[in-house]
Amino acid sequence: MKKRTTPHQHTKPKQQLGKNQVRIIAGQHRRRQLSFVDAEGLRPTPDRLRETLFNWLTGYLQQSSVLDMCAGSGCLGFEALSRGAKLVIFIEPYTPQSRLLKENATLLQLEKQAAIINDDARTALPKLTGRFDIVFIDPPYAANLWQELLEQLIQHQLIDADSLIYLEADKSLTAVLSEDLCQRFTVLKSTKVGQANAFLLQMIN
Repeated sequence: MKKRTTPHQHTKPKQQLGKNQVRIIAGQHRRRQLSFVDAEGLRPTPDRLRETLFNWLTGYLQQSSVLDMCAGSGCLGFEALSRGAKLVIFIEPYTPQSRLLKENATLLQLEKQAAIINDDARTALPKLTGRFDIVFIDPPYAANLWQELLEQLIQHQLIDADSLIYLEADKSLTAVLSEDLCQRFTVLKSTKVGQANAFLLQMIN
């Protein structure tokens, strides 16, 4: 006989992670939406700032290799792919968001050009090899990871004097990087949009 289920025996539905969307601005996948989880510290770079960044990168994206550290929504990496990058490596520690990055890559038919690493950038970087043309450093502001991540890029020879590094922070460059590290880079471009301070850096040869 089938056992009757009393009301208090019903299992609760699994909690669903809230999802948000951000759009790709330009290129092959213009206006396509990227889903990302509603999680603390996950804040996609605003459209206005992304437009400025990719104007800075005009002429450098075609066939480039890109590293999107602390990828979050993936809006920077997928924008780069949409505009002609050859390969983007996304590093994202939060597993639900890492899964969504893979789903977005599949929806955009970019599986062969998008490599998603579900790990903390600090432990993932030593495992990478080769040099990147463009690197995005946009960690959660509260994590205060800018100095450590930039030092690791240098230590593991993932960047050189031809690489372009985009750094986004809620403070000035001298407030998030040591004086010694600042002196190793030229600031090619900079802007401020709302709380975000954005810098395009290049290592001094």
